[in-house]
Amino acid sequence: MLTQTPANGSLAAGLGRIDEDDVAPAPDETATLLPLVTAMGTTLGTIVIHALAVMAVVHFIRLERKLQRAGVRFWRDVAIISGVTLVALAAHLVEMLLWAAVFVACGEFRGLGDAFYNSAVAYTSLGLGDTVMSGSWKLLAPLETATGMLMFGVSTAMIFTVCLQLVQTRLRISY
Repeated sequence: MLTQTPANGSLAAGLGRIDEDDVAPAPDETATLLPLVTAMGTTLGTIVIHALAVMAVVHFIRLERKLQRAGVRFWRDVAIISGVTLVALAAHLVEMLLWAAVFVACGEFRGLGDAFYNSAVAYTSLGLGDTVMSGSWKLLAPLETATGMLMFGVSTAMIFTVCLQLVQTRLRISY
């Protein structure tokens, strides 16, 4: 292990015990490594949740096209788009809940309600700033925001693709 000696600031090799000061940042410092690793794992979970939602939508649209119900009637298409939008919203809510559970597990919040609120604020990039996590974990909030923005992009692409498929089907039927 490399340790920095306070006397001269040089790096020296040492195998002594690890003090709490070596692991936890000072109160005015922000931790980096542990929040990054935690955020990467949570982001991976978020991607898996969203991938499951996308796959459900793909199977649903294939079924609707196979049954020749997609792109045929306006209100049926509205129902399809509404269903896809609700699946995307459900995925986002589950992802926010995942991040909230991580916040609770890290000891930043006592209850899931406050953690979920903070997660929703960060995930949606609302950023009210009414709650700030400790220096040990506050890097999680911007990382969750980046993940949320990417997942909103995936949802937008999914909804747009479904709309495009419905319009193309309708145009093929018209001609």
